[in-house]
Amino acid sequence: MRYLTPRKRAIGKGSAHTGTHHHWSMTMSSVALAFMVPTWMYLFGSALGQSRADVVAAFAQPFTAILTALILVVGMRHFAMGATIMIEDYSRGTARKILVMFVTSLATVIAATGIYALIRIAL
Repeated sequence: MRYLTPRKRAIGKGSAHTGTHHHWSMTMSSVALAFMVPTWMYLFGSALGQSRADVVAAFAQPFTAILTALILVVGMRHFAMGATIMIEDYSRGTARKILVMFVTSLATVIAATGIYALIRIAL
């Protein structure tokens, strides 16, 4: 007969004491994105359909370049945090670790690629 104490049953199923941090991080990034994305969409929309030289000139302006970089970094960080929370809720074991590493790496690669392209355009 196997006897488990209530403490032993609760290990791995209780609070990790990071929920508040995740909640505030997601809230702050979503509020930041709520203000940045409409502004960026206006700037991007005005450049849409223009010639290549006009688009490069639009994204070479400091405000547009900085806003685009911020959206890439904050947006991909928001995506990684949200996907990590979802993965932690619905998967266990090695699959969980692999998926969290994949999502974090994917977000980092997308942000780095976007910033590299932006630097090539802006400079």
